[in-house]
Amino acid sequence: MTYADWTPPVSGPMRRVVVTGIGMVTGLGIGREHNWQRMLAGENGIRRVTQCDVEDLDSQVAGEVPDFDPLNFVDRKEARRTDRFVQLAIAASGEALAQSGLDVTADADKVGCIIGVGMGGLETLEEQFKTLFEKGPGRVSPFLVPMFIGDMASGQVSIQFRLRGPNYNTVSACASGADALGTALEVIRRGDAVAMLAGGAEATITRMGIASFSALRALSTKRNDDPAHASRPFDLERDGFVLGEGAATLVLEDLEYAQARGATILAEFVSYGQSADAFHVTQPSEDGEGAARAMRTALAKAGIPASAIDYINPHGTSTPMNDKFETMSVKAVFGEAAGAIPMPSTKSMTGHTLGACGGIEAAVTVLSIRDQRIHATRNLTIPDPDCDLDYVPKGPRDLRIDWAMSNNLGFGGHNSSLVFRRWGGDPN
Repeated sequence: MTYADWTPPVSGPMRRVVVTGIGMVTGLGIGREHNWQRMLAGENGIRRVTQCDVEDLDSQVAGEVPDFDPLNFVDRKEARRTDRFVQLAIAASGEALAQSGLDVTADADKVGCIIGVGMGGLETLEEQFKTLFEKGPGRVSPFLVPMFIGDMASGQVSIQFRLRGPNYNTVSACASGADALGTALEVIRRGDAVAMLAGGAEATITRMGIASFSALRALSTKRNDDPAHASRPFDLERDGFVLGEGAATLVLEDLEYAQARGATILAEFVSYGQSADAFHVTQPSEDGEGAARAMRTALAKAGIPASAIDYINPHGTSTPMNDKFETMSVKAVFGEAAGAIPMPSTKSMTGHTLGACGGIEAAVTVLSIRDQRIHATRNLTIPDPDCDLDYVPKGPRDLRIDWAMSNNLGFGGHNSSLVFRRWGGDPN
Protein backbone atom coordinates (compact mmCIF):
# COMPACT_ATOMS: atom_id res chain seq x y z
CA MET A 1 0.00 0.00 0.00
CA THR A 2 1.18 3.51 -0.77
CA TYR A 3 0.02 6.88 0.43
CA ALA A 4 -1.82 7.31 -2.88
CA ASP A 5 -4.04 4.37 -1.90
CA TRP A 6 -4.96 5.83 1.50
CA THR A 7 -6.72 9.10 2.25
CA PRO A 8 -6.34 10.51 5.77
CA PRO A 9 -9.52 11.77 7.40
CA VAL A 10 -10.21 15.47 6.94
CA SER A 11 -11.99 15.75 10.26
CA GLY A 12 -12.92 13.64 13.23
CA PRO A 13 -10.99 12.45 16.28
CA MET A 14 -7.35 13.45 16.71
CA ARG A 15 -5.08 11.19 14.71
CA ARG A 16 -3.25 8.63 16.78
CA VAL A 17 0.49 8.15 16.32
CA VAL A 18 2.48 4.99 16.98
CA VAL A 19 6.14 3.95 17.13
CA THR A 20 7.19 1.26 14.66
CA GLY A 21 10.99 1.47 14.65
CA ILE A 22 13.94 2.40 16.87
CA GLY A 23 17.64 2.88 16.16
CA MET A 24 20.26 3.65 18.81
CA VAL A 25 23.97 4.37 19.15
CA THR A 26 25.51 5.31 22.54
CA GLY A 27 28.62 4.85 24.63
CA LEU A 28 27.29 1.36 25.36
CA GLY A 29 27.68 0.42 21.72
CA ILE A 30 25.97 0.31 18.35
CA GLY A 31 22.46 -1.02 17.86
CA ARG A 32 19.13 -0.94 19.65
CA GLU A 33 19.07 -4.40 21.19
CA HIS A 34 22.77 -4.34 22.08
CA ASN A 35 22.26 -1.10 23.97
CA TRP A 36 19.07 -2.27 25.62
CA GLN A 37 20.52 -5.52 26.92
CA ARG A 38 23.58 -3.73 28.29
CA MET A 39 21.31 -1.21 30.03
CA LEU A 40 19.27 -3.98 31.61
CA ALA A 41 22.53 -5.53 32.79
CA GLY A 42 23.55 -2.20 34.35
CA GLU A 43 26.76 -2.01 32.35
CA ASN A 44 29.03 0.99 31.93
CA GLY A 45 29.41 3.04 28.75
CA ILE A 46 31.83 5.63 30.16
CA ARG A 47 35.61 5.46 29.78
CA ARG A 48 38.69 7.65 29.56
CA VAL A 49 38.50 9.89 26.52
CA THR A 50 40.45 8.68 23.47
CA GLN A 51 39.11 11.04 20.77
CA CYS A 52 41.21 13.99 21.87
CA ASP A 53 44.03 14.91 24.25
CA VAL A 54 42.60 15.42 27.74
CA GLU A 55 45.76 15.48 29.88
CA ASP A 56 45.35 19.15 30.77
CA LEU A 57 41.54 19.10 31.05
CA ASP A 58 39.65 19.00 34.35
CA SER A 59 37.32 16.26 33.13
CA GLN A 60 38.89 13.34 31.28
CA VAL A 61 36.09 10.76 30.98
CA ALA A 62 33.14 10.51 28.60
CA GLY A 63 30.58 8.21 27.00
CA GLU A 64 32.36 7.67 23.67
CA VAL A 65 30.72 5.37 21.12
CA PRO A 66 33.16 2.44 20.93
CA ASP A 67 34.45 1.01 17.64
CA PHE A 68 32.35 3.32 15.47
CA ASP A 69 33.38 3.07 11.82
CA PRO A 70 31.43 5.50 9.62
CA LEU A 71 32.29 3.39 6.58
CA ASN A 72 29.77 0.85 7.84
CA PHE A 73 27.05 3.44 7.20
CA VAL A 74 28.29 5.85 4.50
CA ASP A 75 30.80 5.65 1.68
CA ARG A 76 34.34 6.98 2.01
CA LYS A 77 33.62 10.28 0.27
CA GLU A 78 30.60 11.02 2.47
CA ALA A 79 32.57 10.05 5.56
CA ARG A 80 35.09 12.78 4.73
CA ARG A 81 32.33 15.31 4.19
CA THR A 82 30.18 14.66 7.25
CA ASP A 83 30.80 15.35 10.91
CA ARG A 84 30.59 12.56 13.46
CA PHE A 85 27.18 13.68 14.77
CA VAL A 86 25.72 13.24 11.29
CA GLN A 87 27.30 9.81 10.92
CA LEU A 88 25.81 8.71 14.24
CA ALA A 89 22.40 9.99 13.12
CA ILE A 90 22.61 8.03 9.88
CA ALA A 91 23.57 4.85 11.74
CA ALA A 92 20.63 5.12 14.13
CA SER A 93 18.17 6.10 11.40
CA GLY A 94 19.04 3.18 9.17
CA GLU A 95 18.35 0.77 12.01
CA ALA A 96 15.06 2.45 12.91
CA LEU A 97 13.80 2.36 9.33
CA ALA A 98 14.84 -1.26 8.92
CA GLN A 99 12.90 -2.32 12.02
CA SER A 100 9.81 -0.40 10.94
CA GLY A 101 9.68 -2.10 7.53
CA LEU A 102 8.48 1.20 6.07
CA ASP A 103 8.61 1.35 2.28
CA VAL A 104 10.03 4.84 2.02
CA THR A 105 10.23 4.81 -1.79
CA ALA A 106 6.47 4.36 -2.06
CA ASP A 107 5.55 7.41 0.00
CA ALA A 108 8.69 9.53 0.11
CA ASP A 109 6.78 12.81 -0.18
CA LYS A 110 4.85 12.02 3.00
CA VAL A 111 7.73 10.70 5.11
CA GLY A 112 9.80 13.35 6.87
CA CYS A 113 12.65 13.72 9.32
CA ILE A 114 13.27 15.94 12.35
CA ILE A 115 16.44 15.39 14.37
CA GLY A 116 17.30 17.50 17.41
CA VAL A 117 20.93 18.60 17.74
CA GLY A 118 22.11 20.88 20.51
CA MET A 119 25.57 21.92 19.31
CA GLY A 120 26.27 20.45 15.86
CA GLY A 121 29.66 19.66 14.36
CA LEU A 122 31.96 20.90 17.08
CA GLU A 123 34.78 18.57 16.02
CA THR A 124 34.75 19.99 12.49
CA LEU A 125 34.53 23.56 13.75
CA GLU A 126 37.54 23.08 16.04
CA GLU A 127 39.60 21.55 13.26
CA GLN A 128 38.80 24.38 10.85
CA PHE A 129 39.51 27.10 13.41
CA LYS A 130 42.95 25.54 13.82
CA THR A 131 43.38 25.57 10.05
CA LEU A 132 42.33 29.23 9.89
CA PHE A 133 44.78 30.31 12.58
CA GLU A 134 47.71 28.20 11.42
CA LYS A 135 47.34 28.22 7.62
CA GLY A 136 45.09 31.15 6.78
CA PRO A 137 41.55 31.63 5.43
CA GLY A 138 42.35 30.22 2.03
CA ARG A 139 42.79 26.77 3.55
CA VAL A 140 39.44 26.63 5.34
CA SER A 141 37.40 23.74 3.97
CA PRO A 142 34.52 24.54 1.61
CA PHE A 143 32.65 21.79 3.46
CA LEU A 144 32.89 23.53 6.85
CA VAL A 145 29.39 24.99 6.84
CA PRO A 146 27.53 21.88 5.56
CA MET A 147 29.51 19.78 8.03
CA PHE A 148 28.94 21.69 11.27
CA ILE A 149 25.46 23.23 11.12
CA GLY A 150 22.98 21.31 13.24
CA ASP A 151 20.34 20.71 10.59
CA MET A 152 22.72 18.51 8.63
CA ALA A 153 21.74 15.48 10.71
CA SER A 154 18.17 15.65 9.40
CA GLY A 155 19.33 16.94 6.02
CA GLN A 156 21.82 14.15 5.39
CA VAL A 157 19.47 11.49 6.78
CA SER A 158 16.77 12.66 4.38
CA ILE A 159 19.22 12.46 1.47
CA GLN A 160 20.58 9.06 2.54
CA PHE A 161 17.12 7.48 2.83
CA ARG A 162 15.21 9.64 0.32
CA LEU A 163 12.77 11.16 2.81
CA ARG A 164 11.05 14.05 1.03
CA GLY A 165 8.51 15.14 3.64
CA PRO A 166 8.95 17.84 6.32
CA ASN A 167 12.61 18.09 7.27
CA TYR A 168 14.34 20.29 9.83
CA ASN A 169 16.28 20.51 13.07
CA THR A 170 15.09 21.42 16.57
CA VAL A 171 17.57 23.21 18.84
CA SER A 172 16.68 23.52 22.52
CA ALA A 173 19.88 22.39 24.20
CA CYS A 174 19.37 19.10 26.07
CA ALA A 175 15.66 19.06 25.21
CA SER A 176 16.40 19.07 21.46
CA GLY A 177 15.77 15.37 20.83
CA ALA A 178 12.54 15.34 22.83
CA ASP A 179 11.33 18.46 21.03
CA ALA A 180 12.11 16.81 17.68
CA LEU A 181 9.87 13.89 18.63
CA GLY A 182 7.09 16.12 19.94
CA THR A 183 7.23 18.29 16.82
CA ALA A 184 7.12 15.22 14.58
CA LEU A 185 4.05 14.01 16.48
CA GLU A 186 2.25 17.25 15.63
CA VAL A 187 3.40 17.12 11.98
CA ILE A 188 1.65 13.77 11.58
CA ARG A 189 -1.43 14.90 13.47
CA ARG A 190 -1.93 17.93 11.24
CA GLY A 191 -1.68 15.75 8.14
CA ASP A 192 1.63 16.92 6.70
CA ALA A 193 3.13 13.42 6.85
CA VAL A 194 2.05 9.82 7.33
CA ALA A 195 5.37 8.92 8.95
CA MET A 196 8.30 10.76 10.51
CA LEU A 197 11.78 9.74 11.53
CA ALA A 198 12.60 11.74 14.67
CA GLY A 199 15.04 11.83 17.57
CA GLY A 200 18.39 13.36 18.45
CA ALA A 201 22.11 13.21 17.68
CA GLU A 202 25.26 14.75 19.18
CA ALA A 203 29.05 14.35 19.10
CA THR A 204 30.85 16.94 21.21
CA ILE A 205 33.62 14.94 22.88
CA THR A 206 36.33 17.36 21.83
CA ARG A 207 38.78 19.56 23.69
CA MET A 208 36.51 22.57 23.28
CA GLY A 209 33.42 20.61 24.26
CA ILE A 210 34.97 19.29 27.46
CA ALA A 211 36.72 22.56 28.32
CA SER A 212 33.57 24.64 27.84
CA PHE A 213 31.35 22.51 30.05
CA SER A 214 34.17 22.27 32.59
CA ALA A 215 34.33 26.07 32.67
CA LEU A 216 30.63 26.04 33.63
CA ARG A 217 31.52 23.64 36.46
CA ALA A 218 28.94 21.26 35.01
CA LEU A 219 31.14 18.18 34.49
CA SER A 220 32.29 15.50 36.90
CA THR A 221 35.99 15.97 37.71
CA LYS A 222 36.52 13.78 40.78
CA ARG A 223 36.65 10.38 39.09
CA ASN A 224 39.03 10.72 36.16
CA ASP A 225 40.79 7.60 37.42
CA ASP A 226 37.49 5.74 37.86
CA PRO A 227 35.33 6.39 34.77
CA ALA A 228 32.86 3.60 35.51
CA HIS A 229 31.65 5.41 38.64
CA ALA A 230 31.74 9.01 37.40
CA SER A 231 28.08 9.37 36.38
CA ARG A 232 26.01 9.09 39.58
CA PRO A 233 22.51 10.55 39.12
CA PHE A 234 20.66 11.20 42.38
CA ASP A 235 23.61 9.97 44.45
CA LEU A 236 24.85 12.12 47.34
CA GLU A 237 28.42 12.10 45.94
CA ARG A 238 27.54 13.20 42.41
CA ASP A 239 29.70 16.11 41.25
CA GLY A 240 28.51 16.83 37.73
CA PHE A 241 27.46 15.14 34.52
CA VAL A 242 29.67 13.08 32.23
CA LEU A 243 29.71 14.18 28.60
CA GLY A 244 28.41 11.57 26.17
CA GLU A 245 27.75 11.20 22.46
CA GLY A 246 25.28 9.19 20.43
CA ALA A 247 22.06 9.18 18.49
CA ALA A 248 18.63 7.62 18.57
CA THR A 249 15.73 7.96 16.18
CA LEU A 250 12.20 6.58 16.25
CA VAL A 251 9.88 5.92 13.31
CA LEU A 252 6.50 7.50 14.09
CA GLU A 253 3.45 6.71 11.97
CA ASP A 254 -0.19 7.62 11.67
CA LEU A 255 -1.95 4.69 13.32
CA GLU A 256 -4.30 3.94 10.42
CA TYR A 257 -1.43 4.04 7.97
CA ALA A 258 0.69 1.71 10.12
CA GLN A 259 -2.19 -0.73 10.52
CA ALA A 260 -3.01 -0.67 6.81
CA ARG A 261 0.51 -1.75 5.92
CA GLY A 262 0.63 -4.37 8.70
CA ALA A 263 3.37 -2.71 10.75
CA THR A 264 4.42 -4.04 14.15
CA ILE A 265 3.51 -1.39 16.71
CA LEU A 266 5.93 -0.95 19.63
CA ALA A 267 3.97 1.69 21.56
CA GLU A 268 1.62 4.60 21.06
CA PHE A 269 3.00 8.15 21.26
CA VAL A 270 0.19 10.03 22.95
CA SER A 271 1.24 13.55 23.90
CA TYR A 272 3.91 16.20 24.25
CA GLY A 273 4.20 19.05 26.75
CA GLN A 274 6.56 22.04 26.71
CA SER A 275 7.36 24.91 29.02
CA ALA A 276 9.99 27.56 29.68
CA ASP A 277 11.53 28.34 33.05
CA ALA A 278 12.13 32.00 32.13
CA PHE A 279 14.53 31.95 35.06
CA HIS A 280 18.24 31.40 34.32
CA VAL A 281 20.42 30.47 31.36
CA THR A 282 21.84 27.30 32.95
CA GLN A 283 20.06 26.69 36.27
CA PRO A 284 16.63 25.06 36.52
CA SER A 285 13.83 27.16 38.00
CA GLU A 286 13.42 27.01 41.75
CA ASP A 287 11.52 23.97 43.00
CA GLY A 288 11.45 22.57 39.44
CA GLU A 289 8.36 24.64 38.66
CA GLY A 290 9.06 24.81 34.92
CA ALA A 291 9.52 21.08 34.48
CA ALA A 292 6.34 20.48 36.47
CA ARG A 293 4.36 22.63 34.02
CA ALA A 294 5.65 20.62 31.05
CA MET A 295 4.61 17.36 32.72
CA ARG A 296 1.16 18.70 33.58
CA THR A 297 0.69 19.85 29.99
CA ALA A 298 1.63 16.43 28.63
CA LEU A 299 -0.76 14.72 31.04
CA ALA A 300 -3.60 17.10 30.17
CA LYS A 301 -3.09 16.60 26.44
CA ALA A 302 -3.05 12.82 26.99
CA GLY A 303 -6.32 13.12 28.89
CA ILE A 304 -5.07 11.08 31.82
CA PRO A 305 -4.56 11.78 35.53
CA ALA A 306 -1.07 11.81 37.01
CA SER A 307 -1.93 8.55 38.77
CA ALA A 308 -1.97 6.74 35.41
CA ILE A 309 1.80 7.02 34.90
CA ASP A 310 3.63 3.79 35.76
CA TYR A 311 7.20 4.77 34.84
CA ILE A 312 9.22 7.93 34.24
CA ASN A 313 12.51 8.20 32.40
CA PRO A 314 13.93 11.35 34.04
CA HIS A 315 16.48 13.82 32.74
CA GLY A 316 18.69 12.60 35.62
CA THR A 317 21.96 14.29 34.72
CA SER A 318 24.09 13.68 37.86
CA THR A 319 24.47 17.39 38.63
CA PRO A 320 23.66 18.55 42.16
CA MET A 321 21.04 21.10 41.10
CA ASN A 322 19.26 19.25 38.29
CA ASP A 323 18.67 16.06 40.25
CA LYS A 324 17.37 17.93 43.29
CA PHE A 325 15.00 20.22 41.38
CA GLU A 326 13.83 17.47 39.04
CA THR A 327 12.90 15.43 42.11
CA MET A 328 10.94 18.41 43.41
CA SER A 329 9.14 18.81 40.08
CA VAL A 330 8.00 15.17 40.08
CA LYS A 331 6.71 15.55 43.63
CA ALA A 332 4.81 18.69 42.63
CA VAL A 333 3.01 16.86 39.83
CA PHE A 334 2.46 13.42 41.34
CA GLY A 335 2.08 14.31 45.00
CA GLU A 336 2.13 11.46 47.48
CA ALA A 337 2.20 8.93 44.62
CA ALA A 338 5.57 10.22 43.38
CA GLY A 339 7.54 7.79 45.52
CA ALA A 340 5.78 4.81 43.95
CA ILE A 341 6.81 5.66 40.38
CA PRO A 342 10.14 4.12 39.29
CA MET A 343 12.38 6.68 37.54
CA PRO A 344 15.87 5.31 36.79
CA SER A 345 18.39 7.47 34.93
CA THR A 346 19.68 6.23 31.58
CA LYS A 347 22.50 8.80 31.78
CA SER A 348 24.08 6.79 34.59
CA MET A 349 25.29 4.45 31.83
CA THR A 350 25.52 6.60 28.70
CA GLY A 351 26.57 9.93 30.14
CA HIS A 352 24.79 13.12 29.09
CA THR A 353 24.44 13.13 25.31
CA LEU A 354 23.06 16.69 25.17
CA GLY A 355 20.83 17.08 22.09
CA ALA A 356 20.69 13.31 21.61
CA CYS A 357 19.42 12.39 25.07
CA GLY A 358 15.76 13.09 24.30
CA GLY A 359 15.85 10.57 21.45
CA ILE A 360 17.85 7.99 23.41
CA GLU A 361 15.65 8.19 26.50
CA ALA A 362 12.41 8.13 24.51
CA ALA A 363 13.73 4.99 22.82
CA VAL A 364 14.50 3.46 26.22
CA THR A 365 10.99 4.36 27.38
CA VAL A 366 9.42 2.57 24.42
CA LEU A 367 11.66 -0.48 24.91
CA SER A 368 10.66 -0.54 28.58
CA ILE A 369 7.00 -0.56 27.55
CA ARG A 370 7.63 -3.24 24.94
CA ASP A 371 9.36 -5.59 27.37
CA GLN A 372 7.56 -4.51 30.57
CA ARG A 373 10.99 -4.23 32.13
CA ILE A 374 13.17 -1.33 33.30
CA HIS A 375 16.87 -0.79 33.90
CA ALA A 376 18.42 0.49 37.11
CA THR A 377 20.27 3.71 37.94
CA ARG A 378 23.93 2.78 37.96
CA ASN A 379 26.20 4.03 40.80
CA LEU A 380 23.38 5.09 43.11
CA THR A 381 24.97 3.86 46.33
CA ILE A 382 24.65 6.74 48.81
CA PRO A 383 21.10 8.16 48.90
CA ASP A 384 20.79 11.94 48.84
CA PRO A 385 18.18 13.17 51.35
CA ASP A 386 17.07 15.72 48.74
CA CYS A 387 16.51 12.95 46.20
CA ASP A 388 14.18 10.55 47.92
CA LEU A 389 12.12 8.94 45.14
CA ASP A 390 12.42 5.49 43.56
CA TYR A 391 15.36 5.77 41.17
CA VAL A 392 15.74 1.97 40.98
CA PRO A 393 19.21 1.59 42.52
CA LYS A 394 19.11 -2.12 41.83
CA GLY A 395 17.74 -3.78 38.76
CA PRO A 396 16.57 -4.70 36.26
CA ARG A 397 12.97 -4.77 37.42
CA ASP A 398 9.89 -6.30 35.83
CA LEU A 399 7.13 -3.71 35.80
CA ARG A 400 3.62 -3.41 34.43
CA ILE A 401 3.78 -0.29 32.25
CA ASP A 402 0.61 0.96 30.61
CA TRP A 403 1.59 4.65 30.57
CA ALA A 404 5.11 6.09 30.64
CA MET A 405 6.69 9.52 30.56
CA SER A 406 10.10 10.72 29.33
CA ASN A 407 11.37 14.13 30.48
CA ASN A 408 14.21 16.33 29.24
CA LEU A 409 15.37 19.75 30.40
CA GLY A 410 17.80 22.09 28.64
CA PHE A 411 20.01 25.13 29.20
CA GLY A 412 17.95 28.20 28.42
CA GLY A 413 15.09 26.88 30.54
CA HIS A 414 13.59 24.45 28.01
CA ASN A 415 11.40 21.66 29.42
CA SER A 416 9.86 18.84 27.41
CA SER A 417 7.73 15.91 28.48
CA LEU A 418 6.60 13.00 26.29
CA VAL A 419 3.88 10.48 27.13
CA PHE A 420 3.80 6.98 25.64
CA ARG A 421 1.24 4.19 26.06
CA ARG A 422 1.45 0.43 25.85
CA TRP A 423 -0.10 -0.62 22.57
CA GLY A 424 -3.42 -2.29 23.07
CA GLY A 425 -5.77 -0.77 20.54
CA ASP A 426 -8.66 1.23 21.95
CA PRO A 427 -7.35 3.97 24.30
CA ASN A 428 -10.52 3.68 26.38
